[in-house]
Amino acid sequence: MTRVRMDKWLWAARFFKTRSLAAKACDLGRIEANGQPAKPAREVHPGDLLQVKNDGGDFQLEVLALSEIRGPAAVAQTLYRETEASRELRLKLAEERKGMPHFEALREGKPSKRDRREIDRLRGRV
Repeated sequence: MTRVRMDKWLWAARFFKTRSLAAKACDLGRIEANGQPAKPAREVHPGDLLQVKNDGGDFQLEVLALSEIRGPAAVAQTLYRETEASRELRLKLAEERKGMPHFEALREGKPSKRDRREIDRLRGRV
């Protein structure tokens, strides 16, 4: 196998859950191959340097092998090698996210019965 589409390879390497999501990421400019924006139909070759931006973070990869078939995660990880700089940056950003406080989203709409009782208790109307 010497020719694989970019969207198929990204899907097979498990960077995206569906092939259509991989194609959409290419169209939005979130995938670069050798420093240039990649279209979904662009062919991937071993040795290509890819920059992938998805929900999991920003990855800088070197393509090691080609596959059109989505297999187990262990097999998918053999298709590429992530650069050390990319790995360190992702881990650093993950640590920063863990250190930030998590706030509960404000509720929309009118208060529930429980919320109303809490408000009354705070206002001293018990």
